[in-house]
Amino acid sequence: MVEVEPLTPAIGAEITGIDLRDIDAETADWILAKLIDHKVVFFRDQELDTEAHVAFARRFGALETHPVKPKEGFPEVMVLHADGDHPPACTAYWHSDVTWRPDPSLGSILYAREVPPVGGDTLFANMEAAYEGLDDETKALIEGRYAIHEFEPLRRTLIASGADEERIARYEEKYPSVRHPIVRAHPATGRPSLYVNCLFTMGIEGMPIEEAKPLLERLYAQAKKPEYQCRFRWRRHSVAFWDNRATQHYAAADYFPAIRTMERVTIEGEKPLPYCGADDGNA
Repeated sequence: MVEVEPLTPAIGAEITGIDLRDIDAETADWILAKLIDHKVVFFRDQELDTEAHVAFARRFGALETHPVKPKEGFPEVMVLHADGDHPPACTAYWHSDVTWRPDPSLGSILYAREVPPVGGDTLFANMEAAYEGLDDETKALIEGRYAIHEFEPLRRTLIASGADEERIARYEEKYPSVRHPIVRAHPATGRPSLYVNCLFTMGIEGMPIEEAKPLLERLYAQAKKPEYQCRFRWRRHSVAFWDNRATQHYAAADYFPAIRTMERVTIEGEKPLPYCGADDGNA
């Protein structure tokens, strides 16, 4: 029997009664609908090898290859590993994934291969609720504006991994700065979502940095409100599938030196479109 149990009123639901190794198109469509409703959905006790993980993700679209950490033999898979010799990477920031791409991802599916006995939770925030929680003055201030997103934080990751200047230069050429609407419309529902994050957003188009910085800090702070969040405690063989178009997430780096090994597969998305109000036909 399939059941859906919400984690909080704002975001997140745990789905039971489905084996992700064996779903048909109808079930995939149902999962996608629940994803859009709840922003992130979770599954427990899923025995997925890497091929099955990738096959499940392909049910929802073409897959990205992450430029920094592709898994050998499976370029669609990004391995996130930490242990006593490899501290957690700098993931402890509220962010949406790959907003430095012209077409950021639809969403990601994260699978837990090994988890610490305690700690290493992932928190998620509903950025549609975060937008709705803004005061009218701030909404008017950001209406129609675009933010600048950059690859720069991953440049630091490449340097830490030992990449030479030639390789880094190739990435910088391939991934120049991009502009995305501060408030994007969800492509499936038309609902507005706050689409800036403290990891990849570097400024606001046409606004001096001394004005943009405090405004962005106010917008970033929306993700930190518990009323818009859920927190997922991982167990081995758990799965999280989040809608990257309407959420941010934060991986708690509180478990060092314990081992945490996760594999992420990411589904390609589309160019974000600006939200233009309830009367534009999107809502």
